[in-house]
Amino acid sequence: MTQVPVVRDCMATDLITLSPEAEITQAMMVLLDAKISGAPVVDQDGRLCGVLSKKDCLKAALNASYYQDWGGAVKDYMQAPVETLDADLDVVEAAERFLASNYRRFPVLEGGELIGQVSRADILRALSKQWS
Repeated sequence: MTQVPVVRDCMATDLITLSPEAEITQAMMVLLDAKISGAPVVDQDGRLCGVLSKKDCLKAALNASYYQDWGGAVKDYMQAPVETLDADLDVVEAAERFLASNYRRFPVLEGGELIGQVSRADILRALSKQWS
């Protein structure tokens, strides 16, 4: 029997991260320009403190249209606390975590430190290699 890969084997490590103090409008443009659905938010010490998604940015845009006031910091809109996956979690368990949540991607931690991000597509790709 082949060994089941773990999250670290299929995660992305070249991450775009955001600061909790960044302007929400700038963060939204980062997500749109990079064509990504979300990004980890890290503090000045590099610790994960939240995740900002396009859905969160949509809330900011909707607030702006209601109140005619566009702005605020990422920390005002990001999701926290953050659900994460451990780098050594096997991809079958990771797939189960995706199925039990609405998230499209999870930050990946090792020893409490952010080392990557894994998406549904990454896990699906890793699982499909098991049968090809």
